[in-house]
Amino acid sequence: MSNPGRPIPDGIRPEVWQAYLDAPADCVAEILGGEVYVMPRPHPRHASVAGRLRGRLRPFDDPDEGEPGGWVILIEPELHLGRVDKPVVPDLAGWRRERVPDDFLDPAAISIVPDWICEVLSDRTRAIDRVKKQRIYHRAGVAYVWHVDPEARTLEVFRREDEGWTLLHEAEGDERVRAAPFVEIELELARLWSL
Repeated sequence: MSNPGRPIPDGIRPEVWQAYLDAPADCVAEILGGEVYVMPRPHPRHASVAGRLRGRLRPFDDPDEGEPGGWVILIEPELHLGRVDKPVVPDLAGWRRERVPDDFLDPAAISIVPDWICEVLSDRTRAIDRVKKQRIYHRAGVAYVWHVDPEARTLEVFRREDEGWTLLHEAEGDERVRAAPFVEIELELARLWSL
């Protein structure tokens, strides 16, 4: 019932782990709150927005001279965020560079809680991203979460507080924003939505 290459993580029931391992290769599988969720791979628009956003944030992760730097930003990393919340796969996640060890990119799964997560919303993932995963990110201690909605062409920026999330910023359409925690650069939203 188990895969010798992927031992059952502590806290995950064997049948849930097996359902995760049995998920079709063309889907994204996650274990959230001890239950497996299997969703189709993102639509091309979703993937385009995530890739463009990652590109806009390059000055933080791969800075040229004079750019801010200070971050490691990954696309769809496998996160282990709690006893029954592993693996969790956000669209983008970022860690302040001073928090990551030299071997940070070596393991298949990352257990260091990100400082920032971005979920690109779709009809198929909206409820899970906005409620279930948002609760998991709060429990884990993620400091900032962004929700980017390609259909509505909106950005919402949340900051973690002890009791929940504070909505710091809402933007839409072709607005230009400086969004925490990446306030050093201006983000032109229109560039996320275009072909």
